[in-house]
Amino acid sequence: MFAKIKEFFITHEHKIILVFGFVLVAVISFEAGVMKGSKIGQDPVKIEQVASAEASRDNTPQDTAKAQNLAPEAAQNAGSQNIMPQNCAYVGSKNSTKYHLPTCQWAKRIKPENIVCFKDENEAKLKGYLPDKNCIK
Repeated sequence: MFAKIKEFFITHEHKIILVFGFVLVAVISFEAGVMKGSKIGQDPVKIEQVASAEASRDNTPQDTAKAQNLAPEAAQNAGSQNIMPQNCAYVGSKNSTKYHLPTCQWAKRIKPENIVCFKDENEAKLKGYLPDKNCIK
């Protein structure tokens, strides 16, 4: 029986060494990761309150500001972000040189205090603004 075991190891020597090497590398890598992880020692991220989409829709900007610890003026701005002036055919930003249609997704992202209103395209072009290629074709 000992002779059969010896013969098995001699005939499969390369495969046995290869498998042993893979196992050894895996064990060493795992241990190195565990040791590195224990040195980091960071606290895990904890979520204390889950915000739901329906709750945020029903809240006023002031309620949202209280929940998010925002200043009252930031709450005013948060609630009025989607409000566009009535007489604007085109909308631009003080921080940009592009003008958009008021229904454009990029126009809706402009902060209310940065909105520049134009009655027509000529007015926007005279003030140095260029049409946004995503909104105006």
